[in-house]
Amino acid sequence: MNNYRRVSRGILLAALASGSWGISGTVLQLISQNLAIPAPWMLSMRTFSAGVLLLAISLVLYGKKTFAIFADKRSALSVITYAIFGLMANLLTFYYAIQTGNASMATILQYLAPLFIVLGSVVRGQRPIRSDVLAFVIALVWVVLCITRGDFAHLAIPLVSLLWGIGSGITAAFYVVLPRKANETNPPLVVLGWGTMIAGILFNLYHPFWVNPPHVTVTLVGSVATVVLFGTAIPFGLLLEAIHFAPSDVVSIMDAVQPIVTTILSVIFFSLNLNWVEALGIVIVIIAIYILQRGRQRLAYRE
Repeated sequence: MNNYRRVSRGILLAALASGSWGISGTVLQLISQNLAIPAPWMLSMRTFSAGVLLLAISLVLYGKKTFAIFADKRSALSVITYAIFGLMANLLTFYYAIQTGNASMATILQYLAPLFIVLGSVVRGQRPIRSDVLAFVIALVWVVLCITRGDFAHLAIPLVSLLWGIGSGITAAFYVVLPRKANETNPPLVVLGWGTMIAGILFNLYHPFWVNPPHVTVTLVGSVATVVLFGTAIPFGLLLEAIHFAPSDVVSIMDAVQPIVTTILSVIFFSLNLNWVEALGIVIVIIAIYILQRGRQRLAYRE
């Protein structure tokens, strides 16, 4: 297989992974709003089921290495903090952002995570590069456009949804940063599996999924299964495979597929009214993240 075909396959796999997360976000809106499933039960069921599935896959692929993550104190601490402040916090804020608003806006706000990572580095004293500043300004323009829909006297979404969405973006940044130490010596699938399982156990300590469960229907079972599969196992597996064919910087750019898929599905299935200002805003934020990622990649290459 020549290099062009290899990279093309990697891009396709990464796009499918990002699209899978977009499908999962849309189904979460069905669960949280149309089915009115309480967040505590859904989070307990989702994380525990996904944790079992991911660890089962890890055991098949890596065997005893699945448990090696706890042999090193730094790796163990990394995966625990990742589970609590990254995974748990992000799943919680993302769910409430969708429940109080819509999947499209929640996904776009979560997509701002790279900007929060850069902002965090600036707070720690690291000097931003020119592309960071440009991306941040462009993203702010998008936020203003989308939350006002061009009418600067009113918010287009509830304030609580905006706050949950911003929280989702911040915790998504934690989701990226916190597991780095564990990822240095352990396969990413193992880190994700244990992070999800720990989050699942903690969610169940608060609200066990077998206590006061919602009425079981075919729609509920299918929706939860879709979120578990399309929100965890399938996209992560596709992403791991994509990295074998295409550079990670190329793969990361395909994250833009997720908000596009979520928005399109929201328009189709939830009759989301999307005016030209919001559509322009979505394009703007994708451009902003692209500028940010490309600027950071060029800096890394120079170093």
